Amino acid sequence: MSVHKKAIKKITTHQLQEMKNRGEKISMLTAYDFSMAKLVDASGVDVILVGDSASNVMAGHETTLPITLDQMIYHASAVVRAVERALVIVDIPFGSYQGNSSEALRSSIRIMKESGGHAVKMEGGAEIQESVKRILSAGIPVMGHLGLTPQSIYKFGTYTVRAKEEEEAEKLIEDAKILEECGCFSIVLEKIPAQLAKRVAEEVNIPIIGIGAGPYVDGQVLVLHDLLGITTEFKPRFLRQYARLDTIITEAIGKYVGDVKNVDFPNEDEMY
Repeated sequence: MSVHKKAIKKITTHQLQEMKNRGEKISMLTAYDFSMAKLVDASGVDVILVGDSASNVMAGHETTLPITLDQMIYHASAVVRAVERALVIVDIPFGSYQGNSSEALRSSIRIMKESGGHAVKMEGGAEIQESVKRILSAGIPVMGHLGLTPQSIYKFGTYTVRAKEEEEAEKLIEDAKILEECGCFSIVLEKIPAQLAKRVAEEVNIPIIGIGAGPYVDGQVLVLHDLLGITTEFKPRFLRQYARLDTIITEAIGKYVGDVKNVDFPNEDEMY
């Protein structure tokens, strides 16, 4: 009698829309390598974002700006190979789409062809609508990103909460509606007032994913290394640390070092 693996239902953009329609919250986390992505996927996360935050947590850069398209494709390829269930979305990095819509399309096609990712994410509102439409015309799903947009950090000059003033809040709502009209399947709202995020989630029909945007949106996203306490320097108000792996890892490695120094590793049971 043959044994078949239990069928795993893949998450799609259509299913995310259905989740919003029935009021089921969407879980989303970042991942950048095969081993961690395999664990995240097995844990039941709906969406994995191969974020340009890899520039910070994987490469040690101060901002997301230095990471390249080739590097994003490398990280995304590793994640895709690990994932069986989650929808994998890949950030288009800074400098790979801002120039013009043709460049945005070329970058998106490279991501999809070379990494096997399922969708791309890009920052901005009205100013990127031509690029969004062009990418969508090639059959590539697009997730938007409004509010605090880290690729524009030098324009903002700060990582403070965005859209607290009425003018910026109204523009954000207008941009969200533009992205929806262009055909984006979802939008990330980062670090904006909770009531504004609630209004956006109510006024647009596509799923709204929050990070530092309160509980009234359709789902949440966090950076995996922040959630697990691997990176501990970044402690914004919206972050909930579910573990302190920095302590566990350093203690484990410290024990290994001690065992090597004391000639306790390997012992008789650990040799051939």
